[in-house]
Order: sequence, then structure tokens, then C-alpha cells
Amino acid sequence: MSGIPWVLHVDLDQFIAAVEVLRRPELAGKPIIVGGRGDPTERAVVSTASYEARAFGVGSGMPLRIAARKVPDAVILPVDHEAYLAASEAVMATLRAQPGATVQVLGWDEAFVGVETEDPEAYAHRVQAAVLARTELHCSVGIGDTLVRAKVATGFGKPAGVFRLTAGNWLDVMGSRPTKDLWGVGARVSARLAKLGISTVAELAASNPQDLVPEFGPKMGPWYAQLGRGDGASVVDDTPWVARGHSRETTFQHDLIDPVQVEDAVRELTAHVLEDVEAEGRAVIGLTLKVRYAPFLTTTQGKKIPETSDRNEILARAMDLAAGIEAGRPIRLLGLRAEMAMPDDARKGHTPTRGGW
Repeated sequence: MSGIPWVLHVDLDQFIAAVEVLRRPELAGKPIIVGGRGDPTERAVVSTASYEARAFGVGSGMPLRIAARKVPDAVILPVDHEAYLAASEAVMATLRAQPGATVQVLGWDEAFVGVETEDPEAYAHRVQAAVLARTELHCSVGIGDTLVRAKVATGFGKPAGVFRLTAGNWLDVMGSRPTKDLWGVGARVSARLAKLGISTVAELAASNPQDLVPEFGPKMGPWYAQLGRGDGASVVDDTPWVARGHSRETTFQHDLIDPVQVEDAVRELTAHVLEDVEAEGRAVIGLTLKVRYAPFLTTTQGKKIPETSDRNEILARAMDLAAGIEAGRPIRLLGLRAEMAMPDDARKGHTPTRGGW
């Protein structure tokens, strides 16, 4: 296949909810909430919600009990990682089978597809048809001349549509929108930009990158200015993604107060994280402990450590971080992340992605 190089961003529509509907067709058209063990009386958060549930204001990360209050007649289901992974693998295999496609997987439900074609819309529709035929799942496709524009374009194509964003129409479509609508700019960064007098995408696009350095640093300042223009990488890289770290977290059904319980919980978390790390055969170079105190104050504390694969050493470092937990203050969640040494052949390019904490 020959033609003009394009980037397609393929994003599965309400992916987890859609997989559940395939398994339970009687749920089609009903408000579906997926999270935790499917019990809204337990402490858990929403993993995803169907469009019908989203219409009531339910969103990912919302406490499950609040979501249940918003939609009393919702069907609440437990998370089934294995089912979602199997469906995702079928989708990605379908994308890789498309003529001339280079596929860069971003997560369970999304990927970039690089292709040379004279008619990207026609190609996008063929991709949608192929995914639907293989998996019975619908997807939206954003078309762009950069990864950023393709990613942002997808939002205008949902659900199950196709939309194109290029240098030619970027500011016409995005210019008047708030900066938080950009991929890689969340509410906090948007608020910091607003303090600099930058509220819209057009204002960010017109900004002097060096003016952003005092606020965001020499790397991120110019990068945010680049995002405002929709510029950046235009080549899809199918090099397998390499995790920089592994994390686990536990939400406790009853707050932890007893120091012995807290210590046991940190030990258990460390053991689980080390299982993930050891499966990759890489050393640990940093640890971050996440603590959510009741009712909902979250703190994180991290530090670099000398490169090591010694379980006892890593546990000792984790317990050092745990020593900073406020004694006697009720804890509803603990999390631990281990940063790993990167292999020499790991991809060095920077693409904004949804990362962990």
C-alpha cells in the first residue's frame, strides 16, 4: 500500500461495558457499572460505565457506592481482567492484520495505527468493520498527521465514528476549547496554565515555549506549547512497550489504625509488587508509597534506591517509607510502586500516555 502517511487512533467504545454486554446480551441498553467485586457496599471505584450510566454522571474512578446512588437501577458487575484482556488481544491482532498497518498498543482499548493511504477515512471504516466482524465490538477512529492530533480527533468521532484533525483544521476545531481538552493536559496543569493567562488551546499554541519554562521546567514547558499546536511525533512505533515500573494498591473495607496492621499491609503489598517485578527479571531502582487517609486525603512519598534485586533490601526500603505514615490516622488505601531499571533496548521516545501513579 502506498500513499500519504497517516496516523489512526483506534479507541474501543465503552470497552469493558461492551465486553460485558457481549457475555450478557440482555444488558444491552441498560446502565452498566463495572468496578471492584460488583458490590457497592464495599470500598471500590468504578472501572468503567456504559454510556447509559455515564448520562447520570458516573465516571471512571468514582467511588462505587456514589455511582450506585446516582443510578439506582444500574447493573453493577465485578471486574473480570481475563475477559477484557482476551477481547483486547483479539482486537489488536485484527489491527495488525490490516494491510500496511504498523500498530502501537496504548492499552486494553486503544492503539495507534500507522498507514500510508490516499483515503484515510476509507481505511478507517475498513478497520472498524474488521474489528466489528472479529470481535463484535465497536470502535471510534481519529485520523491525524501527528499522534497527538489523531488521539484528540477520536473524541469527536465517538461513538463508532471517524474524525480527522490535521495542521489545517487544528485551530478551527480546537482553538477555542479549554487546554484541559488536550491529551496530556489534565485539570491541574490546565489550572497552572490559567495562572499564566493561558486558558484556551489557541492561547497555548501561540505561547512562547520559553515562557512556560519557569512554571513547568525546561522539558515540560516546551512540550505543553507543542501540545497546544497539536505537533509532535508523526510516526507510529510498534516497538513493544516496556513497563517502567509495577504497582499494586489495596483499598481496605475497614480503615487501618493499628500500626501492626499497617506494617503487615505494606509487607503484603511489597510481596505482590515483587512478584510482578521478578517476572520481568529487572532490578528495582525506586519506590513510591501511596497512602490514602480517611476520608479521602492522598499522599505519596518516593525515593530512589541503589539498584537491587534483593527482596529483603527492597522490603527494608519500603518499610523505611512506611515509617513516614502518620501514627493513629485512619488509612483507607495503601499502594506501592517499584520503578525498575530499563533494558538498554527500551524505547526512548516520549509519547504522552495514561500512566499510573
